[in-house]
Amino acid sequence: IDMMVFRENTQGLYAGVEYHPLPPEIANLDLMARFKGEDTSVSFNVFTRRGCERIMRAGLEYAKEHSLPKVTVVHKANVIRETFGMWLEEARKVAADFPEIELEEANVDAMAMWLIKQPQAYSCLVCSNMFGDILTDLAGQLVGGLGFASSANVGGKYAVFEPTHGSAPKYAGQYKVNPMAMLLTTKLMLEWLGETDRAKQLESAIAGVLREGRVRTYDLGGSNTTMDVAEAVAAAL
Repeated sequence: IDMMVFRENTQGLYAGVEYHPLPPEIANLDLMARFKGEDTSVSFNVFTRRGCERIMRAGLEYAKEHSLPKVTVVHKANVIRETFGMWLEEARKVAADFPEIELEEANVDAMAMWLIKQPQAYSCLVCSNMFGDILTDLAGQLVGGLGFASSANVGGKYAVFEPTHGSAPKYAGQYKVNPMAMLLTTKLMLEWLGETDRAKQLESAIAGVLREGRVRTYDLGGSNTTMDVAEAVAAAL
């Protein structure tokens, strides 16, 4: 399994546009009439064309750069029609600039099923904020758990790199967490910096340690520490 998931990270349901209690201008909308008299909270699913276009182009450019034949755009346009309708419109528009790449459209619920059933069929997914949040955890487990899930927050000029599991504070000071996610995130950082040869060397060293199977943290059935694994990878470089 070799998969990259692009998750829009500034909009969608995580845009932070929420109300409780509802202001009168929202509570009095005709669309809210069926909830009148109820204690109601609202979260807005905010999409902009620019936001949709930007994440679609990032996914398709990645696919082109890595010679991938297909990009799968994840949606729920059959139910959430307006926002995901725009999402798909922009996906198709941007895909026209990449005729050599197939654009596949998949409902998020079907996508969750297919990732478990046939993960090898996917190499690049483009997701909205919440759908990407969920599917990246699923994808991480497919390759051995969050101890292997690398991630990056990439903007136009700056990028922040951290493993999907974050700082994992409950394991602080125990030296038991699998460092592969952090090392693979470092590989993403090296690629972003243009250090492609160093990125390949690091990935090759990680693969060698995993293939040998001698040094393993607890999540892989071993008893080695975080530092043991890191030193094994460093020795393999």
